[in-house]
Amino acid sequence: MKTLLFKNTKISYSDTGKGTAIVLLHGFLENKKMWKDYVVLFSQNYRVITIDLLGHGESECLGYVHEMEDNAKAVNEVLEHLKIGKAIILGHSMGGYVGLAFAELYPDKIEKLVLLNSTSKEDSAEKKVNRTRAIKAVKQSFANFVSMSIANLFSEENRTRLLNEIEKVKAEALKTPLQGIVASLEGMKIRKDRESILKQNLFPVLLILGKKDPVLNYDESISQIENTTAKLFSFEDGHMSYIENKEDLKTVLSDFFRH
Repeated sequence: MKTLLFKNTKISYSDTGKGTAIVLLHGFLENKKMWKDYVVLFSQNYRVITIDLLGHGESECLGYVHEMEDNAKAVNEVLEHLKIGKAIILGHSMGGYVGLAFAELYPDKIEKLVLLNSTSKEDSAEKKVNRTRAIKAVKQSFANFVSMSIANLFSEENRTRLLNEIEKVKAEALKTPLQGIVASLEGMKIRKDRESILKQNLFPVLLILGKKDPVLNYDESISQIENTTAKLFSFEDGHMSYIENKEDLKTVLSDFFRH
């Protein structure tokens, strides 16, 4: 693992393989380790960069609010350091919000964009209230909050089938510092609506959704790509396609990267 400083804050990343750069961005309560199997596969043909976002994994906290733009600038700092001019950006959930902020700030640096179980829409009023509740809940009972949050990301059927994987995700999530969790919740709550980026059709976009995603309404999510050139791929499961649909997802991504 490598590190660099962004605004005097340590950012941890990995850099594997050669070729067109692919940047993998994890979601809330996750870290770059979630991509392990994908790095093994894609680094055979690509240069794969994984980055711990602010206050997650081995990256430090920048402040009390981690805006998506702060994360996008940290991602850019890594790419500048590695002298990468253009990359395919893939973001899971919150990582997708960061990918969209990156696309807004640095449109010329994006080759392709993948939004995995993510959305370009801003939080609804109800969701903002829920973020505030979540901040209170995590301060009151850290382990409880993390445990519940992770289990609720999988479709109901998979909560039993994938029990071992869910426990591993929880174990990693519990390493996330309280400040990192709160700062990210604050940042997601105030993020801008970025549907306009999808409508500009500046680069190929792939939206990957789970039909039984407990946190992203499937029908609402589809509406964001109407009248755009974005492609849609849907799985029958929840918010954690990279675990719930691992082998099929590898195929879908390989096709999109190649063409």
